[in-house]
Amino acid sequence: MEKRNLRKERIGVVSSSKMEKSIVVAEVKRVKHPMYGKFVLKTKKYVAHDEKNDCNEGDTVRIMETKPMSKSKRWRLVEILERAK
Repeated sequence: MEKRNLRKERIGVVSSSKMEKSIVVAEVKRVKHPMYGKFVLKTKKYVAHDEKNDCNEGDTVRIMETKPMSKSKRWRLVEILERAK
């Protein structure tokens, strides 16, 4: 039995769900500035595959790395952690 490689997982907030079966997830990280020491917010956006089209903007989700599905989609939705209020 083959072992699958460990896949990267990210937790972020859905910033766009206007596409069909696709969502844009924004991951915000706090990183310390190397010289000044101030914490800066860095945002990274991922396009993920949402098979059932059940995500809405503002939802907190977990996404997992997967094989390329299109030009920009390399992630898929694993679960919705928290719905938007």
